[in-house]
Amino acid sequence: MDDKQRLLRNLPAVDRILNEPGMAALADRCPHPLLVEAAQEAVAELRQEILDQPEHAGVLDLSPRAVAEKAANLAEAKLQPSLRPVINATGTLLHTNLGRAPLSTEALRAMEAVARSYSNLEFDLDEGLRGNRFRHVESLLCRLTGAEAATVVNNNAGAVLLVLAALSRGKEAVVSRGELIEIGGSFRVPDVMEAGGVILREVGTTNKTHLKDYQKAINEKTGLLLKVHTSNYRIVGFTESVTAADLVQLGRKAGLPVLEDLGSGMLFDLSPFGLPREPTVAEAVAAGIDVVTFSGDKLLGGPQAGLIVGRREAVEKIRTNPMARAVRIDKLTLAALEATLRLYLDRARAVKEIPVLRMLAEPAGRLRRRCRSLANKIKASLGKSALIEVVAEMSPVGGGALPLTELPGWAVAITVSGIPVDQLASRLRRGRPPVIGRIRDDRLLLNPRTLMPGEEKELVAAVVGALIDKVRP
Repeated sequence: MDDKQRLLRNLPAVDRILNEPGMAALADRCPHPLLVEAAQEAVAELRQEILDQPEHAGVLDLSPRAVAEKAANLAEAKLQPSLRPVINATGTLLHTNLGRAPLSTEALRAMEAVARSYSNLEFDLDEGLRGNRFRHVESLLCRLTGAEAATVVNNNAGAVLLVLAALSRGKEAVVSRGELIEIGGSFRVPDVMEAGGVILREVGTTNKTHLKDYQKAINEKTGLLLKVHTSNYRIVGFTESVTAADLVQLGRKAGLPVLEDLGSGMLFDLSPFGLPREPTVAEAVAAGIDVVTFSGDKLLGGPQAGLIVGRREAVEKIRTNPMARAVRIDKLTLAALEATLRLYLDRARAVKEIPVLRMLAEPAGRLRRRCRSLANKIKASLGKSALIEVVAEMSPVGGGALPLTELPGWAVAITVSGIPVDQLASRLRRGRPPVIGRIRDDRLLLNPRTLMPGEEKELVAAVVGALIDKVRP
């Protein structure tokens, strides 16, 4: 019998693996089928290693205890939820891949309260009759934006799709060529328009569109004038665009509704915090725009949602369109959105308690002090084996908001001799909790701007846990 066959015969049976202490200890919290599956996978992986690399197979530990330990690790991984929290140390505030805006404590409390019991989602407590789920946020949205009416759907793309279908289905929507944006996931405004049954009528050029371009395009087939705020890119230089006020005036003369998609949807001016001036929802409403749409999980700092505000007649058509049910919002999102909007009734409280606003407003000096504290704590555990530095680092807002804005700040840069930076990043991503940083100049950067309260301690523990076996003899 050759060595390969001998090693294969030495692989322990699944029943033997399941009886080892390491696997037996998992029996109370891991379903038996998952334990069996993990044991089978552990044996299969070892079998494949023996077949693929027989010259190295002799160093494999095939004892039942060692294989059970491997199986236990596989079983533990199977117990982990696929969608789970991560520590965002990238410095990108609205990181789309990491879930965009984290929610405030008030929003989380509201979601939990509604989730754990029945609620008056569509029940009028005063009248004792069926109610409307949108009323829970409509008055707040009207108060905060000055709109006559409001409704909400599951995301902003859905909001634009619904408005187009309700107000211009089968007709043309006139839009500037320079505003035909593409959003995340390769979804494009022209595609959304087509799905809504609206015919695209492009006017102007990429960099310049004049009011006369809209005027020339209006005909008996026109159903709507569309303005899209370029919240995820900018065209600079030799440019010109039509203001909302001018487009509204044209729409009134032609008897056409005007829709503006504001995208990121700021409820108040953030320029006092050093950010560039961006149009607010209230300003669009005040300009006379018939319908304004914007996102809930970007600069608003709430849950994913598509918010629709504007004139009462237009909003009522949108709300009663058959497509509205297909994109309607659920009770948990409504609860989080209502709680977030209530915070905006007091701007100082909103900046303090809504995570994204708090991160936007944090001064660079405070970030530097936080970095120094983090660096000192990491150094205290790792000693001189790792190079830990505090370096200047800019933070993008992300999420298709404020595309030209980078917030000045600081980050902790980590370099470990003998460990490639991509391996270091991988170790942190695979930790519990996972930590996501940025790689720049062959160093791993950890930016505290996007850390949630209390995560500093977890971050230090994660870094030390990922490196301690590599930097200590």
